[in-house]
Amino acid sequence: MANKPCSMTIGALAKAANIGVETIRYYQRRGLVAEPEKPYGSIRRYDEHALARLQFIRTAQWLGFSLDEIGGLLKLQDGTHCDEARALGEQKLTNVRQKITSLRRIELALDGLVKECSAQKDDVKCPLITSIYDGLEKGTSGRK
Repeated sequence: MANKPCSMTIGALAKAANIGVETIRYYQRRGLVAEPEKPYGSIRRYDEHALARLQFIRTAQWLGFSLDEIGGLLKLQDGTHCDEARALGEQKLTNVRQKITSLRRIELALDGLVKECSAQKDDVKCPLITSIYDGLEKGTSGRK
C-alpha cells in the first residue's frame, strides 16, 4: 500500500488534536492554520501538516506564547530565522521569570495574611480583607 497523505474532516482533525472544531476555525480566521480548498460537492480534508500545526500551536500556548506570538513563530519556521526565534524565546523566558518573581511576592504576602487570620481570636475585622482594602486605597488614593 502506497503512503497516502492522511485525509481528515475538520471533526476528525479536532479529535486527533484534542481541541474543538470552533477552535480550529478560530485559528483559521487568525491565519494560524490554513483552510484547505473545498472540492466541488465535497468537504474539506486536512492532512498531517494541519495536525502538526495544531500541535505546535498547543505546545507554544503551554509555553506561554500568545496567539500573536505564535503567529510570529510560525512565520519563522523555515529554519533560516533561528536567531529571531531565539530572541522571541529569550523574551518569553524573561517574562516568565518576572512572573515567577511576582508570584513569589504574592505567595509571601498571602502567607503572612493567612497566618494573621489564623492568629486572630477576637471579634475583629479580618486581616486579609482589611489589608486588601488598605492596599486598594493606597494604590488608588493619588488618582483622580
